[in-house]
Amino acid sequence: MGYAECSVSRLLGISESIVKKWLYTYRALGKEALLVGKHKKHYSHQEKVDAAKAVVEGRLSKPDAMAAFGIKSKTQIDTWCRLYREGGPEALLPRPKGRPRKSEHAFSSREEELEARVRELELELEIQKRINALAGEIGRQ
Repeated sequence: MGYAECSVSRLLGISESIVKKWLYTYRALGKEALLVGKHKKHYSHQEKVDAAKAVVEGRLSKPDAMAAFGIKSKTQIDTWCRLYREGGPEALLPRPKGRPRKSEHAFSSREEELEARVRELELELEIQKRINALAGEIGRQ
């Protein structure tokens, strides 16, 4: 309607950067893309690679790629392009979710396992001795 981005952000009580993203999406995909609807939550690895490659190689502009691949978020295509430039197609592979599992030490024999435990206990004992020595010094002062 011709309002400035800062006016719209103040009127709606949201940040100007969100208004700019909405405007970009509107210009790229039309008002239907801004309406609440189903969002494609998962893009295949090949879709990500194809979209990022097309933009990085200059075959498509970001708005054209958004329209061609059905991507509703400029941030999404920006991220894919950055990752593609930094690490190629492999950078767009899905990463494991959640906290990484603790790696258990694989000992080749029971003897190695016991030696490691002895070293661990010796370190704990040394730490306790230092704590006691510091406590004794503090007590004397």
